[in-house]
Amino acid sequence: MQLSRILVGGVALLALAMPAAAGTLKWGASRDISSLDPYSYGDSFALGVLNHAYEGLVRYDRNLKIAPALATSWEIVSPTTWRFKLREGVKFHNGADFTAEDVQASLQRASNPKSPLRGNIPAYKGSRVIDAHTIEIDVSANYPLLPNDLTTIYIFDAGWLKDNNAEAPTDVGSGTEGYATYNENGTGPFKVESRQPDAKTVFTKFDGWWDKPEHNIDRIELTPIASPATRVAALLAGDIDFTDQAPVQDLPRLAASPEVKVLEGTDLRTVMIGFSQRDQLLSGAANPMKDLRVRQAMQLAIDLDLINKKVMRGKSRNAGALVAPQIPGYDAALDTPVKADPEKAKALLKEAGAEGFEFEFNCADSLVNEEQVCQAVASMWSRVGLKPKLDQGTRAVQTPKRSSGKVDVYTLGWATLPMLDTYSLTSQVLHTKEGSFGIFNWGGWSDKEFDKVTEASAVELDQTKRLAMEAQSLKIAKDHALMIPLHQQPLAWATSAKIKDFPLFSDNLPRLWLVKM
Repeated sequence: MQLSRILVGGVALLALAMPAAAGTLKWGASRDISSLDPYSYGDSFALGVLNHAYEGLVRYDRNLKIAPALATSWEIVSPTTWRFKLREGVKFHNGADFTAEDVQASLQRASNPKSPLRGNIPAYKGSRVIDAHTIEIDVSANYPLLPNDLTTIYIFDAGWLKDNNAEAPTDVGSGTEGYATYNENGTGPFKVESRQPDAKTVFTKFDGWWDKPEHNIDRIELTPIASPATRVAALLAGDIDFTDQAPVQDLPRLAASPEVKVLEGTDLRTVMIGFSQRDQLLSGAANPMKDLRVRQAMQLAIDLDLINKKVMRGKSRNAGALVAPQIPGYDAALDTPVKADPEKAKALLKEAGAEGFEFEFNCADSLVNEEQVCQAVASMWSRVGLKPKLDQGTRAVQTPKRSSGKVDVYTLGWATLPMLDTYSLTSQVLHTKEGSFGIFNWGGWSDKEFDKVTEASAVELDQTKRLAMEAQSLKIAKDHALMIPLHQQPLAWATSAKIKDFPLFSDNLPRLWLVKM
């Protein structure tokens, strides 16, 4: 009897000590997704997570080049019409067949005036079903970037949307929910097994996926772990297998562990600061930031070298331009970071009659070391006599304030996803907020010269001319100090040593269907 107890106890201890099954990947993310509906908010992290369950007509390959997905080919049949041939034999997770009707319903839902994702397809005008596996899409004019836009217009089952009264879009920013907020039915390599918001979302392998799996994962457990220290401890203890937000200050410690692999690079995402240019601040006072001299002064007050050294541990890349060097439309001539000059900043503030004004500085938690970056910037502004009131909160709390324009100054990270082109930034962030333009123009500014050049770049099919126009847009934005570029943030992932192949992508989006354990 005593021997039996010893054996049973030993087996129990062994079971506790054993790692999770080789087919389970535990992902410790810095935050949760806000919805299972990929159209609910144009957030690249959420779209990246949901890409494991949902797919678009096209996708980015290992080299971030456009590749076929639910469409096998496409062609331009007129200056304003594209024709897509769709993949046959594709099944949704509920067993329904994929057809052109599903694409039609999805495009209508994404382009709905109330859809937060409508800015991702700014040139879309309409579509029509030609046959079960052919659809034509109309755009407003010559528009070379439609395939790029379609990478995150994930396809829903039209029948599923109708049966569940989910044809109308949901919206995280306005609190509009629906059936798709809590339920999923895509065509992707994984399907959602369960979801506990802010706790855990579980994906399981979809055996009916149309593509040939390169992964050997049976189950993905996505757990939000907001604390960087807790994520590091969980990885070192073997409680998670992967994090896409390894803290830069802990990279030496992680790299020293034989149980951990560190993957490093430079993110495409440019971190910047935006200003309200409305007549009044949130306090009701007149807004001094409508004056270019004030915006320039606020930029001159920021010491990028100090932020790079003290906050980012030398891992970030100081930015002078609003897009990274890898993004089409980037102009090296614009990418000279502004050197800090507190005395000149004070002089400009005095000249503009804006000494010592008070404003709210809205910061969230989704960028690398964002809290520390905001604290450093606020301190630098204080040193030139300004009075920033730091409003630090989670993305879930800050997003409604930003999308409703209830901000004075705010942080923004923009990687030009999913388009991977400067037009993503110029059309969605910097253009006047009207129609499908300016969805993320939280500052409420309007520059007609900028808008004219940006709109012309959208319909220019000559690649050289189009990129020159995009560079011109960026120059106008720089000259008018519409945003303050800070840096391209570091890209640092960390995995368990048991993972054999984990490709690193500069868009900071894990593609777990390419991972082998």
